[in-house]
Amino acid sequence: MTTKEFEISFKKLYLPLGMYALRLVDDADVAEDLEQDAFMKAWQYMESGGKIENFTSFMYRTLHNVCLSYLRDRREMLGVESIPDVGEEEIDTSFRDARIWKAIDDLPEKCREIFLMSKRDGLTNDEIAEELGISVKTVKNQMTKAFARLREALADGHKPFFLPFF
Repeated sequence: MTTKEFEISFKKLYLPLGMYALRLVDDADVAEDLEQDAFMKAWQYMESGGKIENFTSFMYRTLHNVCLSYLRDRREMLGVESIPDVGEEEIDTSFRDARIWKAIDDLPEKCREIFLMSKRDGLTNDEIAEELGISVKTVKNQMTKAFARLREALADGHKPFFLPFF
């Protein structure tokens, strides 16, 4: 794998792997650190002459092991007995969540702000309008626009989606 191929794979997998790590360790900052450790391990393995047949599988396995090591160390410090077991469903979910958040990030700024205030923060249209100093009709129009763009961004040959925070 060339440096350019590694960079492309890094960009493709960064968000899904981050979501996967977050499911394992339940701490966004720790998940990001562990993900970076996993990418470093992969890079070092390849630099030492190791061959990777399926980079995606290799990265999930490496990240899984890095997270388990972290959780074991933490368990020993805290005396906790359980380490979560994560399988294919969680991997699929991490890719789905990454696609959803990427689509939300791609919304126009005001549209994204209104959408997140509604769906993430649970505010009503009236509350959003009041907080932003805009009309309720504008809020409704922006929500319609957000849903249309998300539907379009997420529908390309996939099953209908649902957003996990709805």
